[in-house]
Amino acid sequence: MKLNIAVLAGDGIGPEVTQQAIKVLNAIADKYEHTFIYEKAEVGACAIDSTGDPLPKSTLDICEKSDAILFGAIGDPKYDNNPDAIVRPEQGLLKLRKSMGLYANIRPLTTYKSLLHKSNIKQEVIEGTDFVIYRELTGGIYFGEKTLSDDGLVASDNCQYSAMEIDRIAHLAFRAARTRRKKLTLVDKANVLETSRLWRKRVAIIAKKYTDVAVEYLFVDNAAMQIILDPKQFDVILTENLFGDILSDEASVISGSIGLLASASVGDKTAMFEPIHGSYPQAAGKNIANPLASILSAAMLLDHFELNEEAQDIRAAVEKSIELNLTTPDLNNTNHFSTTNVGSFISDYVMDEDKTNYNKHNIDLGQSTII
Repeated sequence: MKLNIAVLAGDGIGPEVTQQAIKVLNAIADKYEHTFIYEKAEVGACAIDSTGDPLPKSTLDICEKSDAILFGAIGDPKYDNNPDAIVRPEQGLLKLRKSMGLYANIRPLTTYKSLLHKSNIKQEVIEGTDFVIYRELTGGIYFGEKTLSDDGLVASDNCQYSAMEIDRIAHLAFRAARTRRKKLTLVDKANVLETSRLWRKRVAIIAKKYTDVAVEYLFVDNAAMQIILDPKQFDVILTENLFGDILSDEASVISGSIGLLASASVGDKTAMFEPIHGSYPQAAGKNIANPLASILSAAMLLDHFELNEEAQDIRAAVEKSIELNLTTPDLNNTNHFSTTNVGSFISDYVMDEDKTNYNKHNIDLGQSTII
């Protein structure tokens, strides 16, 4: 298969982790005789610095011509810490999602047995957790009309949803539930919000077409508690933009590190794949950032094009790196490995998965990582 992939590495650690994802994709291309062509473009703070625009037209043009987008991270303290900044890196990401019609964000959450002790939650609570969050991505309060009074003392953010926006992601979530454990949980705030009541009405109607899927409804405050108290109860979580943003970040603590969580943002014509973590500017350039979320996002990219065997190769290599404790400082603070060396191990393992041992001395030297 030939794929044209737009690479928007972005800010902070984005370029470092994205480079490792590309390294692993190249190993897949070599092994399975695919052709992946990459075209780089700027987004976020780096784009503001060079063009004044967090999403330049040239970047959007590259994305529109591509089969998929591999995204890194955006954000910079000089914008994040300035409440008066008019142009912000995040505006580029929001505009990209809207412009490309990426209305569904898919965030899987799984646990790794060898990392259960890294979580702040008891092992017996989280072991076996495996759910996915379907978050609506181009509607709601993030995209609603925003106002600020002339005196700067009153502000508002409008939250609006249409039946069409709800229905299209609900169908995706129900179809996903059919391939999993056949359970869908709608998270809303229908006791207070009119938009949530519309979500609940539309999901109840759509559920009649998926009678094999059990549906439950949870208010978002209760859902936030249940994700920590009993995460194994969930299979597919469906929710709106703001709630999904918060809950998916909350869920990241279950796995032991936000550096493990990948995501896909899909639309009718294209899709974007990115780690859910931020730009982590404090670690930029230090070669210590965890690349696993970016690498697992590349696996989701392959799944999107039904290259499922290839995607599974990546996931098996990631699991092996975790099993061998061949990880970055967030997961291994006593004998850790660099961003680059973790990526090299995974790409080498993809090429020859039968080699399950590793030579630590060679890894430290940045040479061959498996024997």
